[in-house]
Amino acid sequence: MSSIKKIICLSNSWKHHERCIAGIDLDTSKWIRPVCDALYPEDGRIPKKIRLVAGREPQLLDILAIPLSSIGQDFGFECENLSVLAGDWQCVGRVEPNAVFKYCGNFSEILHNRGKYVNPSYLTSLPFPKRRTLQLVHVVNFSVEKGNSTGWRGIIQSANSPGLTYAKITDPVLIDKLDFGYQPKNNCLVTMSLSMPYKPRPDWEGEAPCWKLISAVIEL
Repeated sequence: MSSIKKIICLSNSWKHHERCIAGIDLDTSKWIRPVCDALYPEDGRIPKKIRLVAGREPQLLDILAIPLSSIGQDFGFECENLSVLAGDWQCVGRVEPNAVFKYCGNFSEILHNRGKYVNPSYLTSLPFPKRRTLQLVHVVNFSVEKGNSTGWRGIIQSANSPGLTYAKITDPVLIDKLDFGYQPKNNCLVTMSLSMPYKPRPDWEGEAPCWKLISAVIEL
């Protein structure tokens, strides 16, 4: 079955030269990650020809109306995915940042643990609805650094959970601003997401982990 889902866009981030879109379902208050698993069965990235609304990129805090299936490829560990179906995406409104504070939740950790990654085997050990791969975090101290080859990284201190250091930033709007010398505000809402599994170097021991990414930053 399919329907038009209305979501508050809380992420439009880089994913292998395309984008990963995610947001909160207005009807259920749960995360939805639209996935183009028919075109990209390996990771579900969303190409430009599908995701544009009235010729532009979806923006953070847009209310998007998207034709979605009731199911989607979970890639083995994700629970938020719904498959994109044929039809235009529409922007049917916008919300203010204070309207999404309630979606931060009261988690004591950012995406399951205090580390920089989560192993897929841990996620699959959880009941399907408990496999969080997206989380909105209220950040009270936010700083950035740029590595020579790793791009921009963020250091965040959450309002109610331990901080996280040197998480890769995949928010394209913020990256463009940082490249021109912009300094982000400390007080912000950050969407954290988990990457697809990958090993950062050939001698990495153990399974390929899912890395914690800063996929969107909404300054307050």
